Formats: sequence, structure tokens, C-alpha cells
Amino acid sequence: MCTWLEPFDVASFQAAFTPVLAVFALFVRYDQTHRMSSFNFGFEEFKDDSRLEDLAANFEREGGSGYFDSDTLEEIALYYFEQGRFEESLRVVDRSLEIHPYSSDGWMRRGILLNNLGRHNDALTAYDEALALNPTDLETIVNRGITLDSLDDPRKALDAYEQALQLDPNNEEALFNNGVTLERLNRIADAISVFEQCADQNPEHPEVWYELGFCFDRISKEEESILCYDKHLDIDPYSHDAWYNRAIVMNRIGRYREAVESYDMAIVISDDFASAHYNRGNALANLGDLKEAIVSYKQVLELEGNDAATCYNIALAFEELKLFESSVHYFEKALEADDTYAEAWYGLGSCYDAQERYEEALTFFNRAVVISPETSDFWYAKADCAYNLGRLPEAINAYRTVVKVSPKNREAWTDYAETLFEAGQLEEALEAYSQSLKLKPDCAQTYFHCAIAQLALGQSDESIQSLKMAFHLDPKQKEGFPQAYPELYRDQRIRRLLDLDQ
Repeated sequence: MCTWLEPFDVASFQAAFTPVLAVFALFVRYDQTHRMSSFNFGFEEFKDDSRLEDLAANFEREGGSGYFDSDTLEEIALYYFEQGRFEESLRVVDRSLEIHPYSSDGWMRRGILLNNLGRHNDALTAYDEALALNPTDLETIVNRGITLDSLDDPRKALDAYEQALQLDPNNEEALFNNGVTLERLNRIADAISVFEQCADQNPEHPEVWYELGFCFDRISKEEESILCYDKHLDIDPYSHDAWYNRAIVMNRIGRYREAVESYDMAIVISDDFASAHYNRGNALANLGDLKEAIVSYKQVLELEGNDAATCYNIALAFEELKLFESSVHYFEKALEADDTYAEAWYGLGSCYDAQERYEEALTFFNRAVVISPETSDFWYAKADCAYNLGRLPEAINAYRTVVKVSPKNREAWTDYAETLFEAGQLEEALEAYSQSLKLKPDCAQTYFHCAIAQLALGQSDESIQSLKMAFHLDPKQKEGFPQAYPELYRDQRIRRLLDLDQ
């Protein structure tokens, strides 16, 4: 019987990490607000922070009831906007609109603020007011499209961008946001075409290269994706999100060392970037540098507290290092965070199984199969463990579940057959061997096992045919036959039929 615990290699270790990678190795997208047109009133060249602070203080002190001319109100609104104080900025814009209710720019700015506050329907109303006053204002039309996209109405958003592009086919904001919405609709080829048009118009537009990197990865053009992230980083080298996304692509195509270096850059720029620390650990694990991977995972725990998936990966690394005490500790910490984490129960079982503490291992494997009854690996581990304890009926039931869940698992069919044979269930064993041979008809060893089962059932002719097939598939087996199968070799009829005495 083969034990469930495979020897360590990069592929198996990477596969073991797959469930958590699905959660943590996610691309970082630009925040929706990056799509907003600039809230720009044209005062940057005269900007004086101390003066603006005084103006804002005066506005607050007078409760908005004092007299402020329109230019001053616009300056105060911009001051608040740039600080992210959208409610205060909106209050100033509303005061300005009381004075100038027919200002299309004022209504557009009100729409931008409402959108940033998440009040999307109110933002649309403000944009409609602006367009009633100035129907061809490109900035308002584009921002209206962005708000429609935020309301999960991407088709109407595309209509808005199309309207803007009819007025100005080369409008950069309309093109870019059109591409983002096409991307959201999963029209990746169309999005790429639009973003490439943007890049042709303005090759120094960093977000365009970022989105192209994302899109190319979506269609599995990883090398093109990396090139686009590199172009983005040429323009904005301190973009920790771009370094992070670049690393994810590198890791996926097996360029693990470069992935680690890219994660390092993301972490240098933003040292509390927990996902970068986590996925750096995964890349190091893929390189076989388990000790350094553990360091990265532990950094995630320092930043985010006890996290089940991170503890699980630390436990896996310690297990591969055969540091079972530490591995058990972190599997238990994973279960403290999430006691339904079936993989962690399975991991605990694996640690005790590796130490031949089968009773304890079986307890944990039982917990795993209860939580995740459709996972064949859990049942396989339970079956092997029960077999090692000599509990053949329990092992047989578990193997039967394995082959039911994974009917193409040849090794499981073979182990199932051997256990049935050992339990004296010969006909069922022979059927299981037959299933194994259907999956791998050139396996000499399985034919030998079939022969023994057939002989035990009194099927002498079938047994001879199975032995002949085994020798045909592997002629070297003939030499070891007397030692491997002494009872069969002592049978003169079998020796004669197999030409073993020549």
C-alpha cells in the first residue's frame, strides 16, 4: 500500500497552495474614482495653501451665510475636494449654485461630488441639469457614463461614451473609460483595441498601460501583460499595485525569482501590503525556499492577525520541512480562525500519519471528510490510514468512496482491489483490478495481481492468461517470478504453461 503523503516537489507544493491562491492572488484594480475627470477650476497656478485654509475657515465660521464671490467659492470647493472632504466641498458647490443656478459647470461639479459620495442617482440628476444647460459638454457626458457604470448599467455608459466620441473622436477620457466599461462587460478584445488607441494617442498615460496589462493577462497573453506593466512602471515606478500585478503574472508562468523581486518592490513602496507578503510567500514556496516563505507568511499574520489560509500555508511549509510539531501548531491556529477549514483538518491528519500515529491521524481525516465529503484526497488518506490500522472494512468503505468520487483514479482502484483481496472479497477484488486495467491496460503488476485473484477463485485458465500478459508487457518479470510468487511457481502446471522450466 502506498501512503498518501507524496514526496515534496515544486509541482505538488504549488498544487497544495491552489485553494488559497484563488483567494489571495488577486489582481489589484484602480479604484473607480480614478476614472473621474479632474475636479479642476483652473486655480492651480495661484494656489496658496495658507490662503485657502483661511478662506475655508471663514466659510465654516460664517456657516456659509457670509458673502463669497463665485471664484472664491470655487477655490474653497477645490480645496475641500483635494483633501477628500467631499461633503464640505458639496456644501460649497451648493452655495455657489444658489448664486448661479444656471452654471453648467457647477452642476457638473455637483455630479462629480455626489458620485464620489456614492450617491449615484443624485449624481445623474445633477449631470442632467448640466447637460440641459450645455448639451455638448464632453466632460459632463463622460462623467455621466462613469456614474452609469457605477450603477451597473454599462450599456448605457457605453452609449454616453459613444456620444462623447461623436463630438470628439480622440477624447482621451471618453476612450479610456469606454475601454474600462468594455472590460467590465468581458469584451476583452474590444477593450484592448480601445486601450491601444489610447496608448497611441498618449503613450505617457500610465493607467492605460495598467489596464492593458490586466486585459492581456485575462486572455492568457502573459508576456504582453508583463510588457504593459513594465511600461506603466516606467511612467509610475512607485505604483505598488502594478509591481504586485506584475508579480502575479510572473508567478503564474513560472518565473518565480522575478516574481519575488517584483513583490519586494511592492513591499518596499507599501510595507503593509499584506497580499504582497502573502503571495511573495507562495512564490518562495514554488522556489523551494520554504524557510523564507514562512517569514513572508508570518508577516501577514503580524499585519492582519490570525488568518486561516495564511496559517495553513505556514503549516504546509513546516510539514514539507518535516517540522511536524510546528506544522501541527499552525494547522491548529488555522482551525482556531475557521474550524470548518477541511484542508487544515486533513493537514493535521497528514502530520500524524507521517509520524505513524495512525489513530490520531484517522480522527482528523474523519473530520475532513465530514466537512468536505466530495474531496477524494481526504477519503484516500482516511482509507490508507484505516488500512495501516488493520481496519479493513473501514478502509474498503473509504476506498469505495474514493473511486466513486474519482472513478479515473487508477491507483485508488488498485489499492481498493488489494484491500478487498486481503479481506477475502475475491470477486469484488477482481472487478476492481479490471477497472484499474481499463485505465492502464499496460500495467504488468496489475495483471500479476489479477492472476492471483483468479487462481484463488479457481479460474486457472484466466490466471494463466493474465500471467502471460504480464510477462508480455514486462519480460523482466519472468526472472523475479519465483521469488515474487513462490506458490504459483511451485505449481508444475503453471510453470509448464508459462514455459518457466526451459
